[in-house]
Amino acid sequence: MPSQLSTILQNSQLAEQLLSESQTRGFVTAMAAAPHLIDPTEWLAFMWGGEETSPFENHDDLETYAKAIIEIWNEARAALFESSWQWPDGCALDDSQIVTEATSNFCEGMLQGWQLARDDWETIMPPDSEDNALLGGVLLSFSLLFDPETALEALKEQNADALAQFEEIFNAIPVMLCGLTQRGAQLVAAQ
Repeated sequence: MPSQLSTILQNSQLAEQLLSESQTRGFVTAMAAAPHLIDPTEWLAFMWGGEETSPFENHDDLETYAKAIIEIWNEARAALFESSWQWPDGCALDDSQIVTEATSNFCEGMLQGWQLARDDWETIMPPDSEDNALLGGVLLSFSLLFDPETALEALKEQNADALAQFEEIFNAIPVMLCGLTQRGAQLVAAQ
């Protein structure tokens, strides 16, 4: 059964104006992982490029979309804290492209979402802290999977078995992201 979001994105006019499903899931996961809760009213407009006016023809359609986004956020937040978060459907490694388009798009959305919470992360995990290595590792991993061709070249220059490295990174991200989310919450609670 298609998700509520998939159903909304079947409208070609909306699909052109909204982030793709994978980008949306990445962005919303970044918001769910953020150390401080950021009200969706502050970031929902990023789903359609930050424009003041939403692309929806009426309030009911916007409300249906917002509910779909909140549902994704709730699922991601719970999974991150239960250490059960997994890559969404369609996100996988790919023999010819290194990662699927869904994986690259998810990572792109994740990195975009991280930008909104960046100050919060850098405040609780400053550059000179040991926690900053965890944050940096997660961000580097998402960056590598977002742009695997560039990363592949860099890994080859280091004579690394690049494809094996990608598999390790891809497989480690769920554990790393859950750990980062939980550590962020601990640091905020301790303040």
